[in-house]
Amino acid sequence: MTSATLEKTPAATAAGSTANAPAPTVARTVATKTKTLLVGFDLGTNKSCILAGPATGTDIAVSKVVPTVVGYVKDGIVDGIITGNARIVFGEDALRNMLHVRLVAPVAEGVITDPAAARDFLNHIRSLVDPAGTAEIRAVIGMPANAGTQARDDIRRCAFGIFDRVLMIPEPFLAALGYRDDARIAQPNYLDPVVNSLFIDIGGGTSDLCLVQGVFPSSEDQISIPFAGDAIDELLHSELDRVYPNNGLSRHKVREIKEAHAYVGPSRKPLEVRVIMGGKAHTIELGDTIARACNTLIDRIYPALTTLIARAPSDSVLTLLQNVIVTGGGSQIKGIDTVLQKRLADDGFEAPRVKLAGQDYKRYVAIGALKAARAARENQWQVLLG
Repeated sequence: MTSATLEKTPAATAAGSTANAPAPTVARTVATKTKTLLVGFDLGTNKSCILAGPATGTDIAVSKVVPTVVGYVKDGIVDGIITGNARIVFGEDALRNMLHVRLVAPVAEGVITDPAAARDFLNHIRSLVDPAGTAEIRAVIGMPANAGTQARDDIRRCAFGIFDRVLMIPEPFLAALGYRDDARIAQPNYLDPVVNSLFIDIGGGTSDLCLVQGVFPSSEDQISIPFAGDAIDELLHSELDRVYPNNGLSRHKVREIKEAHAYVGPSRKPLEVRVIMGGKAHTIELGDTIARACNTLIDRIYPALTTLIARAPSDSVLTLLQNVIVTGGGSQIKGIDTVLQKRLADDGFEAPRVKLAGQDYKRYVAIGALKAARAARENQWQVLLG
């Protein structure tokens, strides 16, 4: 049986990953530009969100969530199997054709690990935003909390000649900016997340925690933990292999199970899940298995949460405790707000309130990035013309 694997190639060995890819990006020059488009870009480990619009006003011309995956079509595939006989496909198209492509994940733990695939993916993003290729594209890109110089340089190199200018801002700050209800800022009882909040952004590769108190956060205001959705998937996969040997469940299927049933707190049994193993339907009990994997996330996040609370100015802490917000894919884990709030209260923190970002969590970083792009001064943009 042919099975597809999602490759996460170390940067040092990534040079040959696009042997069958299209020709390199053609450099674009200012002289060809007919308009300027601003892009808010959340480059996620598993999914990326793009919002684009004009520099003035609030209109959004493009809004898309795209799985962060590139598919390089295998040699010998019969004509017509891949739409348009493309040699490279992206996102949902790549996942739908996983039997016929080599899947490559260009991002791991929130940073680029395969530069060649990342350039192909960014080229695709540009084509979604500006199909004609005639606009000047300025992109604000979210970065994991405490992303180092190397991670930022990798973004710049991959975006060179694709985006014209970029600005990189920590993702939790952008999430706060995106979550902010601009219509309520003047209301006296509104707890503005940009003024005083603590964001917990749980993605695929990292869990980023950040104090947001009206200015761009410093390194002391941020903690990034390399344990998030992908790590839970790995724990679940290992546990399933131990309890149900030779189950044949793919990592993709395990992720689907997690997204449908993930929870934290005491074990919820029975939690029976119907799966197909070897072509036959089976019902497996996953109450304890899912609890152990997801509660590990709480054990990793909670110490970082209390560390950041301790770093906040003392006069701000009471309000801060009312504005702890969980976002990212991990915010969909059942009970995560209740469990974190209870642990804070049990440890003596005064009247904590942990809130979920809501169903729009996939877009908040990109929304904040587009807001930041519209507010950016000319001298803040880094020029990346090819």
